[in-house]
Amino acid sequence: MPNLFIALAAINGFIAVGLGAFAAHGLKSRLPEDLLAIFQTGVQYQMIHGLGLILIAILGALDVSRRLLMAAAGVLVAGVVMFSGSLYLLALTELRWVGPVTPVGGLFFMLGWVLVVIAGLRQGNGQESL
Repeated sequence: MPNLFIALAAINGFIAVGLGAFAAHGLKSRLPEDLLAIFQTGVQYQMIHGLGLILIAILGALDVSRRLLMAAAGVLVAGVVMFSGSLYLLALTELRWVGPVTPVGGLFFMLGWVLVVIAGLRQGNGQESL
C-alpha cells in the first residue's frame, strides 16, 4: 500500500510542477490574470494533496488503519481530479459549466483529511474496518 501512495504522490508532484511551469511560461501571455490565477490554484492544491499522499504512505507503514488510509487516498485522488482538473479546464477553455465540480472536489479533499484523522485516532490496529 505505501508504495502505491508514494507513486501517486510523485505523479501528482510531477504533474503539478510541470503544469505550474507551463502556466508561468506558456500561459502567462495567453490567459488573462484571473484565469491564470484559477489555473495556479489548481496547481497549488494538486501539489499539497500530492504531499498528503506521502503522509498517508508514511502512516500506512506505522500500523495506522490501512483500510481508512486507502479510502482517504482514493478520496484525495478523486478530489485532485475534480478540484484541480476542473480549474485547469475552466482556465484553459472558459467552460463555466465545470465550475460546480470544483467545490465537490474540495469536499472530497475535506473528506479525505477526515478519514486520515479517524485513521490516526484508531492507530494501533492496522486492519480495522470502517
